Amino acid sequence: MIEIKGLGKNYGSLAALADLDLKIEQGDIFGFIGPNGAGKTTTMRILATLLEPTFGTAAIDGLDVTKHGKKVRRMVGYMPDFMGVYDDLKVFEYLEFFAAAFGIERNRRKAIVEGVLELTDLQSKRAFAVDSLSRGMQQRLGLARVLIHDPKVLILDEPASGLDPRARIEVRELLRELKRMGKTIMISSHILSELEEICDHVGIIEHGHLVFSGTMEQIHQRMGIQNEMQVQVGESQRDKAIELLSALPQITDVKVEGSCIRAVLLDGESYDGLIARTLVSGGVDLIMLKPEEVKLDDAFLKLTRGIVH
Repeated sequence: MIEIKGLGKNYGSLAALADLDLKIEQGDIFGFIGPNGAGKTTTMRILATLLEPTFGTAAIDGLDVTKHGKKVRRMVGYMPDFMGVYDDLKVFEYLEFFAAAFGIERNRRKAIVEGVLELTDLQSKRAFAVDSLSRGMQQRLGLARVLIHDPKVLILDEPASGLDPRARIEVRELLRELKRMGKTIMISSHILSELEEICDHVGIIEHGHLVFSGTMEQIHQRMGIQNEMQVQVGESQRDKAIELLSALPQITDVKVEGSCIRAVLLDGESYDGLIARTLVSGGVDLIMLKPEEVKLDDAFLKLTRGIVH
């Protein structure tokens, strides 16, 4: 759905992007991560046809964003990190204004506005002045605005920025719903733990260069992280648990660290059901069973510090 090849953007002698290659599949949520000034916003603005690249190409659904800007804008909903508001407009007026700007016929606008208000759970705020909304509600309104023309692709620059925990959860659930609707979503954020929960793939960018792009499982492989399960049982039953786990062909090694047993798994499967059944049927009381996962925060720090090559 989104394909970037050799993309570069220079501001005088400063290279904001340098030979960027990136591909995002249809229906994916793609998390775009990087420190401030890494090139995230520049990339997103090029995709939204708001900037022209210095060199390279970017295409959405096969259409070059530079050569076919008007068609691309019909397919894309772009939400910047800060949404300007109109002090003298109510919520429904704000959305109707953008519906008109997108050329939606007058007799369809009301139904479309009501639809996006329902999707973003803003029906109760429809008659409120835009500038009276909380930061969280304004972010929801920003999402409602980019959905007005039913775009295939959403490009969201820091949509959870400045939100309280409850508002971040609500935005996260809305993004999941949009994915279920078939939208392709590119999202940047500094809240890495939240991207980890919702993204199919992540890309890590630094100094205009893409240092990693792939799934969380591929991050595991890149960093040499073994696929492990943490197991906790009663202390008196630990030896029995180790014996049972060691006998499973799907487990390559069993280690003890503190109060936990770590089972190293043969491949990318979790085998949590198999492990639980084996222990319980063997008479072991299982206290805790969970996968040991590398955190996106840790991966980001290591990859951008050049520790992993």
